[in-house]
Amino acid sequence: MIPREILKQVRRVEIATRGLVNDVFSGEYHSVFKGRGMNFAEVREYQHGDDIRAIDWNVTARTGAPFIKVFDEERELTVMLVVDVSASGDFGSHARMKGEVAVEICAVLAFSATTNNDKVGLIIFSDRIEKFVPPRKGRRHVLRVLRELLYFKPEGRGTDIAGALEYLVRVVRRRAVVFVVSDFLGDGYEKALAVAGRRHDTIAIRMSDPREHQLPAVGYLELEDAETGEQVTVDVSDPAFRAAFERDVAETRAFRERQFRKTRVDVIEITTDHPYADRLMRFFRQRAKRFR
Repeated sequence: MIPREILKQVRRVEIATRGLVNDVFSGEYHSVFKGRGMNFAEVREYQHGDDIRAIDWNVTARTGAPFIKVFDEERELTVMLVVDVSASGDFGSHARMKGEVAVEICAVLAFSATTNNDKVGLIIFSDRIEKFVPPRKGRRHVLRVLRELLYFKPEGRGTDIAGALEYLVRVVRRRAVVFVVSDFLGDGYEKALAVAGRRHDTIAIRMSDPREHQLPAVGYLELEDAETGEQVTVDVSDPAFRAAFERDVAETRAFRERQFRKTRVDVIEITTDHPYADRLMRFFRQRAKRFR
């Protein structure tokens, strides 16, 4: 029996995201992802004007007459949400934590998928694979995915993005649309991301908070790494320290952007101080233009 509090929270997220799904994202989602694949339908006799590259030589040899393969546009997609639940997601300097915003984004994507009769699956990871929910159709299944995202208690605190992507490639054999939702604060995942990008239509959704890029000049602060527990006391009123911090952040960010470009994986930048709907819409519209 699912506790009433959990059901109420799931319902709240569903209601909060319904407007985006119904009014905006279902149409954008359809234009970006639908019809990107082709499924074999049948063979038929060759007719004048047919593309000779579609000739089925095996059938042609058996029958003595030219036959071609006919394909139908793929109407059903599998959408996989690969979600980082490491401890660094429990950070936010504004109204909500990175992890909370990530859950709402996943809800929008999942409900958009089910509105288009697509399957939705889920991989929750930290420094290990925490949970795998195989892709299925239907609103009830999406609500289950949402419950897992809201109330699953991870065992790990660290981040292993490469391990999650390698697991994805092993368990999801058919080409899927994959959203990797993480702050990407780990490293060593570039090769695994490139492999996932070749196998699937992979989009990285990178979560961040303004305080991860710029520190306030408020004097001494005790900072703790949420994943390792390491603590350090720093004087953030020191301009030289803040400048060095921002320089290091900028260099790390530039390095990650170069890695994403190398792997040819699209990236959506989401920050906790900015409405995520605007960023998602901009991405979908830009992507739709590319595939026209």
